[in-house]
Amino acid sequence: MLCFFNLAGAVYDPDVVGVDLPTLVDARVEAARYIGEVIRDKPEVVWAGDEVRVEVTDERRLLLFTIVAFGVDAPAVAGQPASFRPNP
Repeated sequence: MLCFFNLAGAVYDPDVVGVDLPTLVDARVEAARYIGEVIRDKPEVVWAGDEVRVEVTDERRLLLFTIVAFGVDAPAVAGQPASFRPNP
């Protein structure tokens, strides 16, 4: 099954190549790896003001599933911007 792993939300990066995977389970594992790599390489996207999503579609570009990651400040740090987030 041909799957496309589109980065959406705070960052938009559509997958134009796709990956051929044997099952939907394999696609879910790949999506989890992908969002993990995005967060590892660019952790600031979690705090960019919008969630980070990996939207996985099939060869017809129909949405199969989505993984969402976002950061939430606790009350203890309310009003203190993260070092890589601009002050509102």
